[in-house]
Amino acid sequence: MPDETIDSAHFRHVLGHFPTGVTAVTSMHDGEPVGMTIGSFTSVSLDPPLVAFLPGRTSGTWSRIRRSGGFCVNILTADHLEVCGALASTSQDKFDCIGWKSSTNGSPMIEGVLAWIDCEIVAVHEAGDHDIVVGRVLALEADAGSPQSPLLFYRGGYGDFASRGVDRD
Repeated sequence: MPDETIDSAHFRHVLGHFPTGVTAVTSMHDGEPVGMTIGSFTSVSLDPPLVAFLPGRTSGTWSRIRRSGGFCVNILTADHLEVCGALASTSQDKFDCIGWKSSTNGSPMIEGVLAWIDCEIVAVHEAGDHDIVVGRVLALEADAGSPQSPLLFYRGGYGDFASRGVDRD
């Protein structure tokens, strides 16, 4: 089936009906923090512990993260909407208003996130206009006591999660 039979706007509309969690993938490049908002994050393997995210191949931020060799996935809360916007921007000073500290591999861990996952890049696979980045988990932690909801993207907008009988650790 040829690719041109699927209209890209229709493709985006249909897939927008699948809610995704919003993460910030961060790293250090030439001594400066870099980061991007990512909705395409997933676990890959338990043994060894691997995760993946899918950045656009033409992203300048992704090229800097790739050269660093490592990254930290920050799982954002509903209160991180401004952080999400800052990291989705093309601004050169994305971290000016973002509180963070260094992870094990030196990547920014954003203050107040639900969880963070520190990784080294072990593989990058081309996939259309995106790359599939596989990272080996070096360290991770979750704030099990957090009353915060995750930031979600659904049908073109951001929102949070309404818990109905979900076990919260």
